[in-house]
Amino acid sequence: MLIDTPYKNGDIVSIKLNSGEEVIAKLEEETGTHYKLSKPLMVAATQQGLGLAPFMFTVDQEANIKLNVNSVSCIAQTEKEMSSQYIQNTTGLAV
Repeated sequence: MLIDTPYKNGDIVSIKLNSGEEVIAKLEEETGTHYKLSKPLMVAATQQGLGLAPFMFTVDQEANIKLNVNSVSCIAQTEKEMSSQYIQNTTGLAV
């Protein structure tokens, strides 16, 4: 039986934390204990709709972070429109 993985290393993923916050990041690595994320951004509601804000304000925005798997409620590949917005925010390139 083949198991279909909905995301892989290098994909832009959406992560719902146990606290209710939603994070979008590039998945660098997944292990049994953590997710290694590149350039994580928090989904934030604005007057113009959904926006992206820094996940952590006190670290270098280019830094990779490790997120404990026990902090995660669910993870999935980010839908195309939000993925494009994430890429534009992190690279300056319009997709």
